[in-house]
Amino acid sequence: MITAVIFDIDGTLVDSVDLHAAAWVATFAKYGKTIDFNAVRRQIGKGGDQLLPVFFSPEELQTYGEEMEKYREDLFRRDYLPHVTSFPQTRELFERIRQAGQHIALASSAKEVELRTYKRLARIEDLLEGETSADDVQKSKPHPDIFAAALKEVGNPPAADVIVVGDTPYDAEAGGKMHLRTIGVLCGGWSAEELRQAGCVAIYRDPADLLARYEESPLAKETVTRTVRM
Repeated sequence: MITAVIFDIDGTLVDSVDLHAAAWVATFAKYGKTIDFNAVRRQIGKGGDQLLPVFFSPEELQTYGEEMEKYREDLFRRDYLPHVTSFPQTRELFERIRQAGQHIALASSAKEVELRTYKRLARIEDLLEGETSADDVQKSKPHPDIFAAALKEVGNPPAADVIVVGDTPYDAEAGGKMHLRTIGVLCGGWSAEELRQAGCVAIYRDPADLLARYEESPLAKETVTRTVRM
């Protein structure tokens, strides 16, 4: 029986992926590198610790990596965070999950300050059992640290009783390392095929689509199947 659902946030619950990518591109330009927007966008979902080594050498990161990441954080919060919006019916989806008796936790590569804004935009502050952010772990996705921390927030249930919902292959990869199944959503910009190849067990357009098809989703199917077996 599914007892807990762990959600990614950027690109899953809030429309922020393009804004994050734009902030990184602007930051890279300041530090002397012109990087294609789409190349950066495909790295969103990772934290800075995993994203920066894709574009910068160890020597460069040793010299100004921390400074660059701090610049990007300040830039994003000042110029881009005010433009983030929530995807429709996120709160209604969470309410449906809670009605089924399932716990909800957030597992995001975002920083804590950003996470607070996202929860407010999605109107989900009162529907959570717990949350984890990039500030709580040493390594971000696709490493599994963030999901290990999120599992603790919901009482460390067996992996078979947990579903992850995310928008990137990095969510599915990180979840798979913890033996967690992942539902993919397309609203972050990745294709259904890319999400399936990464290990997603089901694909939905966005939170509203998952809500509309909740009864046929792995969330409800697992509950029904286990109930029948009992």
